[in-house]
Amino acid sequence: MALSIGFILKNLRPAGRLARRCLCSSNVTFPERVFSGIQPTGIPHIGNYFGAIKNWIKLQDTNDSVIYSIVDLHSVTVPQDPTTLRENILSMTACLLACGIDPDRGILFQQSQVPYHTELAWILGCNCTLSRLDHLPTWKEKSAGMKDAMLGLYTYPVLQAADILLYKGTRVPVGEDQTCHIELARALAKIFNNRFGHYFPLPEVLLTEAPRIKSLRHPDKKMSKSEANPKSRIDLTDSPDEIRQKVKKAVIDSEPKITYDIDNRPGLANLIGLECAITDKSPSQVCEENCNVMSGQYKLKVADLIVEELTPIRLQMERLLSDRQHLSSILEKGRDKAMEIAEPNIAEVKSLVGFL
Repeated sequence: MALSIGFILKNLRPAGRLARRCLCSSNVTFPERVFSGIQPTGIPHIGNYFGAIKNWIKLQDTNDSVIYSIVDLHSVTVPQDPTTLRENILSMTACLLACGIDPDRGILFQQSQVPYHTELAWILGCNCTLSRLDHLPTWKEKSAGMKDAMLGLYTYPVLQAADILLYKGTRVPVGEDQTCHIELARALAKIFNNRFGHYFPLPEVLLTEAPRIKSLRHPDKKMSKSEANPKSRIDLTDSPDEIRQKVKKAVIDSEPKITYDIDNRPGLANLIGLECAITDKSPSQVCEENCNVMSGQYKLKVADLIVEELTPIRLQMERLLSDRQHLSSILEKGRDKAMEIAEPNIAEVKSLVGFL
């Protein structure tokens, strides 16, 4: 799944100045390192695939140091069934491998198997004010309507900062809704550096210009695992028939011609965005090529493109999930490699703070 440098430069852009070295305020340099995480909360859907996982693969192909974590500690900010959580961790591992993540070219590990994430989160949390967390929009969104929100939901951005800084990550590929959390990580790194010396880099956000995939049933909202209607999303394990049925029933307007108009034709624009994500074409190219195609026929075309893209992934996932021991061994090897970085880093942090 190797991709050209031109393709990568076209689809990835840094938020802010990006250099081959990440600079702290005192001109201390740090080796470039990519870090990102994904929660094991069920099978990823096609929006996760195009918005996150494919970008991970591109970065794996163009960076010497990449660390990807299955962030199971984050997933328990809401109640989880233990058996289901264990299954989801292995399923997510299989999914990432099937999509093209190569554990020999980077590090793939399970967050909770490295205990230093929570240690650093506590140290950083002791340097973070309540008002800073109160202003995070994700807290306001996720706690809305809750009678009594859990503490973990409130403080998880501090843990997210610890995830990045524990490995001295310099580049963090995330969606736009997570940029405020990377700003928090930068702020906490600055606070620590000012108090104890310039130890942490200031991580930079790396955004993708891939279209954000919307719900097939509510195209004004992003595609989500949490939406009750399974027809609103396409999971990476969906069969060809399931994919075709879901795309066939995708909500679009009654205008038969193919035009790209996000504001007035969001449902059709979502399908065009899917074709763009698969083929690397622009919306104008897609519309031009389908100028004589009616919207009903276009749905069938998009469904076929999705089936072609996802079928190899689904089949590889099935093969990987037939050998759970192999998946566990990959996570164990990833843990060992992550510990080689995390253990000396947390030791230095604890020494700087004053712990014996």
